[in-house]
Amino acid sequence: MNTTTETKRQRGRKVAAVLAGGLVLGVGTMATLASWNDSEYAKATFTAGYFNLEGAVDASQATFSEHVSSAAAGTLSFTAPVSNLTPGDVVAAPFALRLGAGTTNNATVTMLAPTSTGTVTNLTYEVVKTASAGCTTSTTGTTVVAAGTAVTSVTGASTISLNMGSPTTVAGAPAYLCFKVTAGSGLVQSQTGSVTWQFQAISQ
Repeated sequence: MNTTTETKRQRGRKVAAVLAGGLVLGVGTMATLASWNDSEYAKATFTAGYFNLEGAVDASQATFSEHVSSAAAGTLSFTAPVSNLTPGDVVAAPFALRLGAGTTNNATVTMLAPTSTGTVTNLTYEVVKTASAGCTTSTTGTTVVAAGTAVTSVTGASTISLNMGSPTTVAGAPAYLCFKVTAGSGLVQSQTGSVTWQFQAISQ
């Protein structure tokens, strides 16, 4: 064997070793690509609740409906002599609030500034929250609007809490209110006017 032949054999062994190494590396790469993989997914559905305030203006405070604007305001049933007032007269009217069936949140109710038409000067009022239905000039209860407040004001008025029904498929318990209006000594003969009060419920 000459030197040239031996050199060729050595080169051949080196190439074979490199190829063998390449095969080993190739097998390792194939094993990595074959790794297991799996996934998990999560989702959620978001649904808004329902909120509805109702009022009752009938004498029994039991017939509830929606009065959604000042134009659709329920007319309070004041006792006589609401159409023939003289100084010192006091008249009363019942009102009730509740959260309607299907409501999904409790509420805090606030009286907003009233609007008026005509002449309503020299008239003051108070609002009390009572434990049960019924309203007369002698009715007492928890003060919502203090006696002597001008009928066009809600200064110092307290909030009213309302609970949703349980279960929510039924209406919540009513809050019974009693309005009492007093004619002042400065009442002008034949004056006439109207006042619209707004009760705003905020969900809790």
